[in-house]
Amino acid sequence: MLGSNIPVVKLGIIAVSRDCFPIALSEKRRSNIVLSYRGESLYECPVTVENENDMLKAVEDVTKAGCNALVVFLGNFGPETPETLIAKYFDGPCMFVAAAEGDGDLIDGRGDAYCGMLNCSYNLGMRKLKGYIPEYPVGTASEIADMVAQFVPIARAVIGVRNLKIITFGPRPQDFFACNAPIKGLYELGVEIEENSELDLLVAYKAHENDPRIPEVCADMAKEMGEGKYYADLNARMAQFELTLLDWAEQHKGARKYVAFADKCWPAFPSQFGFEPCYVNSRLVTRGIPVACEVDVYGALSEYIGMCVSGDTVTLLDINNSVPASMFEEDIKGRYQKYVHTDTFMGFHCGNTPSCKMCPDRAVKYQLIQHRVLEPAGSEPDISRGTLEGDIAASDITFYRLQCDSNGDLRAYIAQGEVLDVATKSFGGIGVFAIPEMGRFYRHVLIQKGYPHHGAVAFSHVGKYLFEVFKFLGVADIAYNQPKNLPYPTENPFC
Repeated sequence: MLGSNIPVVKLGIIAVSRDCFPIALSEKRRSNIVLSYRGESLYECPVTVENENDMLKAVEDVTKAGCNALVVFLGNFGPETPETLIAKYFDGPCMFVAAAEGDGDLIDGRGDAYCGMLNCSYNLGMRKLKGYIPEYPVGTASEIADMVAQFVPIARAVIGVRNLKIITFGPRPQDFFACNAPIKGLYELGVEIEENSELDLLVAYKAHENDPRIPEVCADMAKEMGEGKYYADLNARMAQFELTLLDWAEQHKGARKYVAFADKCWPAFPSQFGFEPCYVNSRLVTRGIPVACEVDVYGALSEYIGMCVSGDTVTLLDINNSVPASMFEEDIKGRYQKYVHTDTFMGFHCGNTPSCKMCPDRAVKYQLIQHRVLEPAGSEPDISRGTLEGDIAASDITFYRLQCDSNGDLRAYIAQGEVLDVATKSFGGIGVFAIPEMGRFYRHVLIQKGYPHHGAVAFSHVGKYLFEVFKFLGVADIAYNQPKNLPYPTENPFC
């Protein structure tokens, strides 16, 4: 579904052994992990690392095997220097785990990897090397096999970020400077950026007029939406734009493997292109290519990370409006008793949410606000058409964002909740969201820490994976919706 814009993880496992312990113990335990693993593939490196030369041979072997992520397994205490140098010499994320005792006697069959993990983590820190260490990194073969499986989405996101280019068109719209984009944070993460003018995009769009691929894209749009749920006369223009973005991505990747967009979508766009780009944006994100609205660079980055972690498409929404008290009383209170009114809000955007995440009656319509501003009062919508409108379908969700603030510091938030099965009775791509303790989170994280109005949405609970990804990327401030018994630093204890 997400296409080739998301990395495919090929894992390898390297066992390490301290030379005063039996090497056979590490090798046997490594093989048992491979036998227990139920993922797609786990390459078993035949070189067991006892010294630096072994380390070089092992890294060469897994690289030749096509591995782009590694499990470094302490089958016994492990050699501190060679095992940590694997993270330096291997071009990809490394997870460090250790063997639990219990598969042999406690004399010749004791490995002391519980102790060795302490020295391993200390050595990684001294060398300023990044290694992913699970919450409890010591386990049996089957337990470590489960840890390996949980490492895959984390590795996928890290690989993706390190090989990503974000392409922008135009400056942020006036009065939307909250979606600020200091590029310092991108470079710290290893992300490349290419900034372009809206005129560059318009020139490329015009060059795609009469592109022979347009009819095929139009047919695909019609098939996706269904009869009566799109503007037939608008499809060719939108197909032309879709092809423009896809070709630009291929032609401008440069040295990078993956691409995301952050485009200026108003106010000039509809008057010059003749439509709103929202539906096209929704189609690209379904294929794993985020197209963030309003030149929200960190929104695009957040979307991309969410796709890598969840293995599914995502969306970008405004944390938009409160739920009317009457709607809460009539449609929510009796059905969803675990939520109070302040736990709920509406997530909205003009129409960029993938159709597969919306209710069946979704349709390509027009942007009501832009119609008011750009077209004569009472006229039939024309250039304001092109949004994908309807209620977002009920689902578990994770609301999150990675942001570089105005001081150049990276920070993030994560909050798990759900889209409620409640009709919004409103316009746009919109849903009624519920997140436990959202009111406190809104005040003491979103407002207190200066986050913008855009948040990324993954359509499952993936908070634990996002948290680990952000930690691995070096984000020191990772906020979440704290329970009542855990006050925020800025929360007034007397209220």
